[in-house]
Amino acid sequence: MGVIDRIGIEHPVVQAGMGGGIAAGMLAGAVSAAGGLGTVGILPPKKFENELDLAYEQSGGRPIAANLLVPFTTRAHVEAIARSKARVVTLHGGFDSRLVEQLQEDQACVLATVGTVDEARQALAGGADGLVVQGIEAGGHLVGVEPALEALRRIHDATRSNDLLVAGGIATAADSRQALEAGAAAVVAGTRFLLTAECGAHEAYKQRVIAADRTFETMLFSMGWPMRHRVIPNAATDRWCRDDPHGPRAIRRLASLTSGMRHLPMTIADRFAMTQTPAIPFFGPAAPLAGMPERLVDATALYAGETALRIQSVVPAAVAVRELAGVP
Repeated sequence: MGVIDRIGIEHPVVQAGMGGGIAAGMLAGAVSAAGGLGTVGILPPKKFENELDLAYEQSGGRPIAANLLVPFTTRAHVEAIARSKARVVTLHGGFDSRLVEQLQEDQACVLATVGTVDEARQALAGGADGLVVQGIEAGGHLVGVEPALEALRRIHDATRSNDLLVAGGIATAADSRQALEAGAAAVVAGTRFLLTAECGAHEAYKQRVIAADRTFETMLFSMGWPMRHRVIPNAATDRWCRDDPHGPRAIRRLASLTSGMRHLPMTIADRFAMTQTPAIPFFGPAAPLAGMPERLVDATALYAGETALRIQSVVPAAVAVRELAGVP
């Protein structure tokens, strides 16, 4: 039995686990209630557990998933998942076979996000139940290095695994159909679910994504987490990415020295985001959420994939699921 059959969802549509409050319980629950697989993105452990409980309640008892960013995962996150009804966990930003083992001991199905054949082989050898193959066109933090369908083909040829989900470039039913015909077991969409009514992103952030005419890969928002990410422009990137989309070299070097900050409580990162300004090139990975001052939309990361250029509206999450699944 394939991993999607084991999970037991009606439509092969998975909502990406956008962390920090973008994909919280309301969004994940709405996606699962509509027959997809909703995912709660990583949060501080207690809030994470609360949002997982909310997602399950909103889903009507359907499957839900939890997303863990490996560099920021603590024992408390694993314990929160174990106490919740989430029985699917996606890993992003790295791989840890001991973490996989811990999660599987608690009966979780573990999916690892990969971008290359070597990463895919490592994850499968380390016990992952399935893989999320990320393409370079995806939004947020990137492990993808080539277009999603090319990566899917390359990884399938190398591993012969049929438990491959594909992320990046998924905005319409036609995108989903093409991915499934190429051998994906399901599609994973981020930007389409960013632009939903239930998403926790700031409304001005959503409108900026709809209006965007380009996305680009950068390292500007890397303090505490030096990893490539795809965003749309704002005042911070206009000022600091003019000469190099990845940001000033000195700032990137400084960011590389702050990787140890990932061990600090996530609440500290949230407080740091509130102090950011486009004038000072010291930007962490937090994105602007509903309820935050609107000025932060120009001082924090506006994550979005290339599909931002093809999505023109904010819709209910259930509508997004049906659109991606190609059902009325």
